[in-house]
Amino acid sequence: MSLLTGFAQPIEQSQQAFRLILKALSEPGHVVTLPGSPAWGTLNAASTAALLTLADQETPLQLCSSLESEQVLTNIRFHSGAPMATQADQVCFALFDAQLQATDLQALPHGSEISPEFSTTVVVQLESLEQGTALRLTGPGIEHQRIISPSLPPALLDYLINRPQRFPLGLDFLLTCGERLLALPRTTRVEVC
Repeated sequence: MSLLTGFAQPIEQSQQAFRLILKALSEPGHVVTLPGSPAWGTLNAASTAALLTLADQETPLQLCSSLESEQVLTNIRFHSGAPMATQADQVCFALFDAQLQATDLQALPHGSEISPEFSTTVVVQLESLEQGTALRLTGPGIEHQRIISPSLPPALLDYLINRPQRFPLGLDFLLTCGERLLALPRTTRVEVC
């Protein structure tokens, strides 16, 4: 299995990607573009950039079966050193596509009252960040409200609207499409318009 390239300029590009991901998390629903990022097999460029930037030896990963391939796993191991989680309660970073199911979300760590930071960041690869159900976002990082319309899997839409855990528990989401990314942290309230 051949290795694929990571960032051409690892320090500068990882710093730039980190700032853009942080911007997306601090301004929920704001779309950022992660230019110049490679795409590894089944992973789009924004998902690959998120892995290259946020994953390391201390962030066990979970990939859904449709995104998992020997090529992807080899490159994750080589470029980030991130291990694959052996148990659901170990997952720090999970990658899914549009086939995401409610059981997938329920199995992930949502943190605890004492340690809410031990929840999972979920990357979901979508066909489009537009042309879906119109959603109204409110909460920290949004002055009044923000309207978005990503093409979400039904299980994710249900999770975001009903948030089964009370804050500070919950999952943080990075939605990706090509080189574009938007974030929906657990602090964001989501309603259908």
